[in-house]
Amino acid sequence: MTKIKAGFRRLQFFWLAVALLSITTYVLYKVAFTIPTENMMQEFLLFINPISSSVLLIGVALLFRNKARNVMVVVLSFIGSFILYGNLLFYRFYSDFLTLPVLLQTNNMQDLSSSVFELMSIWDAFLFTNVLVLAVLVARKSVPVVGRLKREPILIFSLAILLFLGNLTLAQTERPQLLTRSFDRDMIVKNIGVFNFHLYDIFLQSQSRAQRVLADSSDIIEVKNYVQANRKEPDPEMFGAAEGKNVFMISLESLQSFVIDNEINGQEVTPFLNQLKEDSYYFENFYHQTEQGKTSDSEFIVANSMFGRSSGAVFFTHAQNDYNATPEILGENGYYSSVMHANNRTFWNRDVVYDTLGYDHFYDVSYYDVTEENSVGWGLKDREFFEQSIDLLKEQPQPFYSTFITLTNHFPFELGEEDKMVDEFDSNSGTLNRYFPTVRYMDYAVEQFFEDIKEAGLYEDSIFILYGDHYGISGNHNVAMAEYLEQDEITPFDSVQLQRVPLFIHIPGHDGETIDTVSGQVDIQPTLMHLLGMSTKEDIQFGSDLFSPENESYAVLRNGSFITDDVVWTNNTCYDKSTGEPLEESEVEACEEFAPRAASDLEFSDKVIYGDLLRFYEPDNQNLVETE
Repeated sequence: MTKIKAGFRRLQFFWLAVALLSITTYVLYKVAFTIPTENMMQEFLLFINPISSSVLLIGVALLFRNKARNVMVVVLSFIGSFILYGNLLFYRFYSDFLTLPVLLQTNNMQDLSSSVFELMSIWDAFLFTNVLVLAVLVARKSVPVVGRLKREPILIFSLAILLFLGNLTLAQTERPQLLTRSFDRDMIVKNIGVFNFHLYDIFLQSQSRAQRVLADSSDIIEVKNYVQANRKEPDPEMFGAAEGKNVFMISLESLQSFVIDNEINGQEVTPFLNQLKEDSYYFENFYHQTEQGKTSDSEFIVANSMFGRSSGAVFFTHAQNDYNATPEILGENGYYSSVMHANNRTFWNRDVVYDTLGYDHFYDVSYYDVTEENSVGWGLKDREFFEQSIDLLKEQPQPFYSTFITLTNHFPFELGEEDKMVDEFDSNSGTLNRYFPTVRYMDYAVEQFFEDIKEAGLYEDSIFILYGDHYGISGNHNVAMAEYLEQDEITPFDSVQLQRVPLFIHIPGHDGETIDTVSGQVDIQPTLMHLLGMSTKEDIQFGSDLFSPENESYAVLRNGSFITDDVVWTNNTCYDKSTGEPLEESEVEACEEFAPRAASDLEFSDKVIYGDLLRFYEPDNQNLVETE
């Protein structure tokens, strides 16, 4: 016992650093991440889970000698606080935790400065008070310089492992099969901690990279059988309804469905899109299915009818896989394909991925006249972007498939007074307040684009698909969102419903119809292919033709939540869709019916991406390509 006490005194500065980092992490859990707990065991796990990782991280300092050891305690505490701060900034917008693939997306960083500054707060300095305390103690020489340590480093690392195993055992008792739910990062962080989550994430990423090496041509057969079993025959009346027409694929940045047919201070937020509904096929229960890749995820999903990754972005992690993407398919059928986006070529690794997907040309920012006067926020204003795109469209051979990616309605939702057509909302969320004017401006820009297209003589012989790419307002603004929607609170059920984004399919000459089918972004590719009169019988697609009489009303989100006409499954709870109330355990048959399919959709899609399985598959003749 005396030796233990002596050993503790020798390492008292180390233990102080561990305690400060652990307490800082727990306070962050409660105040910033607002991680909910349902019982005392969950609260206990939340309190103890930072300890093992803090011991392990700061324990590295014990490998150093004398004065350097104390300095390293301060340095490692700073690294720990910096990791927490990175997660905090990321969480404030994405309501998610950082993963390794996100950190490797370095060529996105140059365009993120305005968003990062918007997310910062003076109160963030709290995260580094532990570092300040430790640094002051070292500077004042209030910390004794202990000589050479012999067994202590080994004992400390062993203790860290034992603490983690104890934590994990309790967590697995509280939540069985915890580590099989890698898509549910909130749950993993709540049970084993943010630092241990990062270690687990590194393990997952290395495991996924190994899958391509181990994959062979037999793996695609199971996927093909699964996809073919779920394929739906097209509607004979809609098949070929837009055959040979130009395709305008318009990605509406951060546009959620709650603004459609809604008002701010008595004014319509989206007057043009409300009008467009009347002569378009409008899908009012259409969900984005993106995760950390956001806009790039939506591009990938829409072009491939596969899901993005649960962490990071396919555009970075699997940029040069073999795909059977819409641009490539249409190119084989006489179409010219392009992307128009007034941003840097390298953002989201687009310059590489667009070649992979089969686009003929990428009109990036270098093709646009961008000045300080015609720019705001992330770059060229949407009105200027669409206007300048008309001349680029006229250069293209027809028929063409062109994707347009808007920018103005992007967080932090900046807009000059001269472009504000509605007032800001008045709430405690500056983000939500500013959202309405930028949405209104985007609506105006799209309206003018349609007018320009008509003047250019391109309207009548085209089909227009407009869709929201992902949410704009995260769960961090739920109090303000509840105020706008005139609700008492935003429940987990409401959070899923707020993942609805608009989908318009506008075919000149067709009457409008609002369709209540539950659907998602994976459904766009097969729907478009059939409208153009192209067969998808042999394609690997995880979506369905939305006009098919056999189409099921169903969508699964990347986090494992799923929606049908009757139920919503999220956060391990089955909700009645008509009331928004949780169902009793005896009433959850509808959720149990769709749960296996939701899991299989995500699992098989991941299998195709991680294994690069389409390199073994030739859809034209069903032949399997020999293993490389």
